[in-house]
Amino acid sequence: MLPSTHLRYLLLIGLFVVVGCGGPKPKEVAIEDAIQVDTIFTALPLEIVEPRDNPSNSAKEKLGKLLFYDPILSGDKDISCATCHHPDMGYAEFLDISIGTNASGLGSDRKFNTPNEIPFVKRNAQTILNTAFNGIQRNQTLSAENAPMFWDDRVQSLENQALEPIKALEEMRGLHFSETEILHVVVDRLREIPEYKELFSVAFDEEEPITEINLGKAIAAFERTLVTNNSRFDKFMRGDKNAISLLEKDGFEQFKKVGCVNCHNGPMFSDFKMHVLGVPENKKLPQMDLGSADQGNKDSFAFRTPSLRNLRFTAPYMHNGSFMDLKRVLEFYEDIANGKTRNPNIPKSKFDPLVSELNLTVKEMGQIISFLNTLNDTNFDKTIPESVPSGLPVGGNIH
Repeated sequence: MLPSTHLRYLLLIGLFVVVGCGGPKPKEVAIEDAIQVDTIFTALPLEIVEPRDNPSNSAKEKLGKLLFYDPILSGDKDISCATCHHPDMGYAEFLDISIGTNASGLGSDRKFNTPNEIPFVKRNAQTILNTAFNGIQRNQTLSAENAPMFWDDRVQSLENQALEPIKALEEMRGLHFSETEILHVVVDRLREIPEYKELFSVAFDEEEPITEINLGKAIAAFERTLVTNNSRFDKFMRGDKNAISLLEKDGFEQFKKVGCVNCHNGPMFSDFKMHVLGVPENKKLPQMDLGSADQGNKDSFAFRTPSLRNLRFTAPYMHNGSFMDLKRVLEFYEDIANGKTRNPNIPKSKFDPLVSELNLTVKEMGQIISFLNTLNDTNFDKTIPESVPSGLPVGGNIH
């Protein structure tokens, strides 16, 4: 049972309806023509929803963690999942767009080896934290099997997501194996390692436990342990009025008033929908010979709304890491409101109407950023295995 003060607070927020992205007054926009968005927020759940065919257990989570840090999963055995999703960086990385295989270093220090024929990854690595909640909406049952993944929503579920980087040439696969054979290669490698044979047997009670499907299931089980559901905002929404300051409460009100709430809503501060924003191309594009512009979901230049949780750890921001800090992100939205465009590939007519009227002052930006800091939570698993069963360097070539 929720505290009565919490119920009253939710009911009050429930009465708030955003009219248009910038929240114009009723006399400016007829109510029947307005965009109406449910703006109720809730704390993140305390329980994790799992797929029916992949219930977690400690053995599976332990196995998944070792696989997450083991470069045996990459074509050239030089990069792991943790390379671009490291706990020291909030399971993201301090890099605008990712550098995958045939490279060394971590975060902003990562550089390609010489010689190199591997392209850069065109997108910023999103954090793994709270991906267990991807797709969650207020008052709806989360479907772990259909949870949206990646900036372009190209696969659903953590189980499927875990396998995609292994298959991607510029991420983990490299040049020596085809996309159709790499998972078979990885599975064969794992079957040759006695410790993995034992770990998979304990985690999966099957005649042949080391399979592509179980590889994805184990990594997903570990990733579902990486949750931060006790931020100051979560405590506030559970009834602790003093969990956030008066300035941060003002920022919360501004966040709703100016229209950020239209896309960043619900427990994860994301509607998990695709939006065309006209984000500028990464400035490194010409120098890195990335080819054509990243056109996102179905070549529409649309990208999924990211969560606003743990922004402290996830800079640079946007799908291609074009903005180094939150102030620049908010200034970008202000430019949209003033009719400016920063991407010649995307005409204004293609912009999502939800962002077309957002308008901010410098004071409001500061208040909103103060509020966003209440969504940070440092209480997550930062431990790194001392070794991995393959005997390869933990995390890959990151030192």
